[in-house]
Amino acid sequence: MDTSLITTSTALEGYRIVKHLGVIRGITVRSRSALGNIAGGFQSLFGGRLSIYVELCENSREEAYRLLIQHAQVLGANAIINMRYDANEIMQGITEVLAYGTAVVVEKI
Repeated sequence: MDTSLITTSTALEGYRIVKHLGVIRGITVRSRSALGNIAGGFQSLFGGRLSIYVELCENSREEAYRLLIQHAQVLGANAIINMRYDANEIMQGITEVLAYGTAVVVEKI
């Protein structure tokens, strides 16, 4: 799947949706390690960007995004519309990251 055919919009300019395949998702669950929490706590003492946590969040979203694309491909989609992210803390220090959207088949206009 061409990742340029993924949008947060409900349509893709220059394309016509010919088939809706349904809701798709990519889910990952991550935890912070004890060492990561110590390093993050140390960084927070000085203020500013907390790179330890930024990296954890970025990696989690990237994994959920890749899983979303894989789910779309299994259904035969060539595009994803209305793509979103969500995150929930399952328990202290353990977070679920969800990427979701609608799998579609599109054709160029």
